[in-house]
Amino acid sequence: MARPSRASPVPVQRWRPTASRWRPRDHLAATIRSAVLGRRIFVLLPFAMILGMIIYAQLPFEPHGMALAAVAVALPFLTLALWHTPRLPLASLIMAFWAGLCLLPLHGAAFGTNMLARPAYGSFQATVDEVISATPDRQRVVISHVTPTADDRPVSINKARIVIPADPPLEPGDVLSGKMRLIPVPGPILPGSHDGQFHSYFSGIGAYGTITSEFALVSRATHFDLTRFVEGTRSSIGRRIDAVLEGSSAAIGRAMVMGDQSAITDETREVMAASGLAHIYSISGLHLSIVAGGMFWLVRLLFATLPGVDKFLSVKKIAAVFGLAAAAGYMLLAGGLANVPALRSAIMLALIFGAVLVGRRALTMRNVAIAALIIIVIDPSSVFRPSFQLSFAAVVALIGTYEMQRKAPDKDRGWPFQLAITVWTAAMTSFIAGTATLLFSAYHFQQTAPLGVVGNVLVLPVVSLVIMPFALLSVLAMPFSLEAPFVAIMGWGIDRMVDAAELVAGWSEGLTGNPLLTSVALVLGLAGLGWFAFLNNWWRLLGPAAAVLLIMLFGMDQRPDLLVADSTQAVAIRSGDSMGLVTGRTGSFAVDVWSEHYQSEIEANTKQSRCDSLACIVQTDRFSVSIIKNASALAEDCGRHDLLIARIRVPQTCHNKQIIDADDLREGGVHWLVWNEAAARFDIRTAIPNVTRPWRVAPR
Repeated sequence: MARPSRASPVPVQRWRPTASRWRPRDHLAATIRSAVLGRRIFVLLPFAMILGMIIYAQLPFEPHGMALAAVAVALPFLTLALWHTPRLPLASLIMAFWAGLCLLPLHGAAFGTNMLARPAYGSFQATVDEVISATPDRQRVVISHVTPTADDRPVSINKARIVIPADPPLEPGDVLSGKMRLIPVPGPILPGSHDGQFHSYFSGIGAYGTITSEFALVSRATHFDLTRFVEGTRSSIGRRIDAVLEGSSAAIGRAMVMGDQSAITDETREVMAASGLAHIYSISGLHLSIVAGGMFWLVRLLFATLPGVDKFLSVKKIAAVFGLAAAAGYMLLAGGLANVPALRSAIMLALIFGAVLVGRRALTMRNVAIAALIIIVIDPSSVFRPSFQLSFAAVVALIGTYEMQRKAPDKDRGWPFQLAITVWTAAMTSFIAGTATLLFSAYHFQQTAPLGVVGNVLVLPVVSLVIMPFALLSVLAMPFSLEAPFVAIMGWGIDRMVDAAELVAGWSEGLTGNPLLTSVALVLGLAGLGWFAFLNNWWRLLGPAAAVLLIMLFGMDQRPDLLVADSTQAVAIRSGDSMGLVTGRTGSFAVDVWSEHYQSEIEANTKQSRCDSLACIVQTDRFSVSIIKNASALAEDCGRHDLLIARIRVPQTCHNKQIIDADDLREGGVHWLVWNEAAARFDIRTAIPNVTRPWRVAPR
């Protein structure tokens, strides 16, 4: 009988807490790896392209086209080399970044123009390309083919934006003539603010101007043109709305139906902004969704009245085609490709209805990325406009929140519960979109709406159930001249919306200020938004949270001690929390923008200065400044002050610590100055960093 072998001792299983402990770092790494394997890298492509465009716009020089092309040709070979390696996602991001870097110069080569460097006067004839706005007082149009009709000097620009009398009304293709005053496109009014030269260049507009006299309509366009047809339709709709409504109701009605905001008063704009409702009269995703969704619902309702049709026709797909057509038509009425929020929303709706047609999921971050890529390629300079940034941030935030797992609502509850869910959904939608766009609103408009959620909860039902449905019905009834009752009901809804806006704005009084931000804050916000879009679980919130912390550390701006205008005599100095003018006058464009940006009224004068016919002297306990009015003051003031400001060219024999003269103002534009106590001199920023880029008006 075999002897049994001794059993080996069973090893004792010791409990190791590190083996079962949840490690955030490991879980985050697994989430990132899952996102990469799930091809979420695609949603980062527009962010990489935007980063490339930001780098290009900030370069101190214009890169050589051959160098850009050489690298662009080499990148596909890099991608092929990495095709079967884990580094392929990185290669795709590098290619997207380089595409963004090359996109603006390519767009400039195709659509850019020479920028008018000095004013031009004379008699010119031109063709109307676009009617931007038309009011009872004037029209703002874009003209091309500007040619002199006499012996005046020709101007080498592609287009100009001019202001002309209101009568006769113009349409694209019309030819006009008159004596014109064309001026260079002005630069930014503050460092980092809206850059009219940049956007005008990529739109092909090389000058601004007015018709001073002898305005005449030479001829009307006789051939059919889609742009002319759309503009004529928009004008007709605007006249029919004005025939029924008046005042702010008519102005907002025109804005919401056809995208013309020119008649909205500053008072109405301020009230709507303070209540968080300024987005209502700017045609975007809300409006197109209601119109396209309403058409989708109407078509399905119509087919539902026809028994048996659904057996041999796909009613849902037919309704999707009609919804898509409604979105396209509304986008054209709203301004077409020039209206970036409407274009972005139309593309998103096209993807949504396209998903319905092919039976795919509609609301995905991939569709958001596709829409963003299309807009970036069509109009890359729009990335730097507030409209793109606001709409892109809001859609990413809403789709990202929609993607996150949550418990489905119980549909078996009664109507009070369903009503509460509807109100809660509207409130959360407003809160999410408002939070996502808060940074961009604060940077561009220096105004936030702390009670915006309240305003949207009060107003969105009126917009969704009254204003937009009856706006759609009024447009559909216009060919039959039956629009009056529908327009009247739409106007009633607009009046109730304005009443709610005034109520919420009153509650928000004194709560709408916000800290000043630098452009670094926008880059950090873009990075946080990209992180949020890339991941698809709760870890996505880490990006925005980190962005908020970094913005507080590195994105906050300070108030200037001095502001010097380039095209007016305005020089403002800070005293405590307020600013006052040393020279110049209140009410000028520069002073008004400064007051709005720094959220305090700039006073007409300051006690820190004394002036005579030659100069003004500012003496504080920290620095002294001389503002030269007459060259005779140079002999006395040179070398005696920390800063000398002159709107004439200061000779090299004037030895002063710091000088800002006519050449500096012509090249740098508005000057922003802060006194550096440690260096005993001013730190200076200029609104125009350099004049080496093609969109800059080079000094002569």
